[in-house]
Amino acid sequence: MNNPIRARQLGVLAAALIASVYFSPAFAEAVATVNGVDIDSSTLNLYLESRLQKPAGDASDAERATVLQELTDIYLLTTQPQAKELATDDRVKAQIELGYRGALAQAVATSYLANNPATDDEILAEYAAQVELSPSQQFKARHILVETQSAATALIDELDNGADFAELATANSTGPSAPNGGDLGWFAPNQMVQSFSDAVVVLEDGAYTPQPVQTEFGWHVILREDSRANEPPTLESVRDVIKQRVEQESFQRYLEGLRQTQGS
Repeated sequence: MNNPIRARQLGVLAAALIASVYFSPAFAEAVATVNGVDIDSSTLNLYLESRLQKPAGDASDAERATVLQELTDIYLLTTQPQAKELATDDRVKAQIELGYRGALAQAVATSYLANNPATDDEILAEYAAQVELSPSQQFKARHILVETQSAATALIDELDNGADFAELATANSTGPSAPNGGDLGWFAPNQMVQSFSDAVVVLEDGAYTPQPVQTEFGWHVILREDSRANEPPTLESVRDVIKQRVEQESFQRYLEGLRQTQGS
């Protein structure tokens, strides 16, 4: 063979064959024949898209020829007399069944989503719910991360005596922000671990924590430099994400309904 045949390729081929049987357009045509079995254009295109990760129409002639040769090799193997015998093996039968069920389930899910698109009202309602849950403020802070509570307490003592926070962070912090003087930039509370966020929220702008703050990463001394209102993203900037969320939730409800009625 010109190309090694990998298990993943065989899985892709199984899906392609199933799709070609159940979902091929009427105008699919044979592009090659191997031992009396046709390779149709829809199977080639699906396999090509899976192999090259791009639309079949964007493939060059050389790419199509290479992929067609791979398919020809696979068809050669699967049309050998030994293949008919192996198809009765329990493990092979299970793999074929899984490929069939997986491809068909994906087709059903795709069909459901295509026929149940999110409405504008649903998108707006989900956006409003997300905005309602978003934090009202953002904070700009620096921190110094050390391994022990005593080390953090000593640093607070230095700050109490007039030491510069950024210089102490650069010299002592074990966190990745140390080279930048412990600067964490702007963040919303839900972007940090709970104890860290809780400490920042209760500080005044320009104040540092009077006691060390412990997280899973170690002990922190935190300086809250500034705060501002958290402006949520515009609906249009997140419409596609919100639409996908609404549709996925709709599909999950559909699937849950199927689970509840299964066997009844």
